[in-house]
Amino acid sequence: MKKHLLLTAVLCLSCMACGQKTPEKGTQKTNTTQKQKNMDLSKITDETVRNAVQALQDGNQSWYSFFTDNPAMTDDGNTVDFKSFFANALGKEKFLTIDRVGDDGKEIYGNFQAGKWGTFPVFFRFHKNNEGKFDRLDIGQAK
Repeated sequence: MKKHLLLTAVLCLSCMACGQKTPEKGTQKTNTTQKQKNMDLSKITDETVRNAVQALQDGNQSWYSFFTDNPAMTDDGNTVDFKSFFANALGKEKFLTIDRVGDDGKEIYGNFQAGKWGTFPVFFRFHKNNEGKFDRLDIGQAK
């Protein structure tokens, strides 16, 4: 009798586990993407930097409005064209985490998803002019 009850219990539990719904295809990715999109940027104390990074996270063209017409830019110390760089990166690359903020909120460090280049720690260093727009952006792998 005990064997019969044990067998019945095991079968019932097995059936219950089999009857559980599995997430629909793509659900996991959607949740991860939503979490990244809604990442807490409150660590970034400079409001203009925070708003610019939010635009970057969203892949929003308003990203460009935070910069002068022709800002200087370096990537790992190499001079690059800002507009060409972000024409390829905006909407495809974003911060996954903000780990540290420095220089009164104008320097941020975190893990970054860089398209075909993979994910790695980076820094973004924003330089503001007297009008409050960024006239230079230095980015690179964080050490």
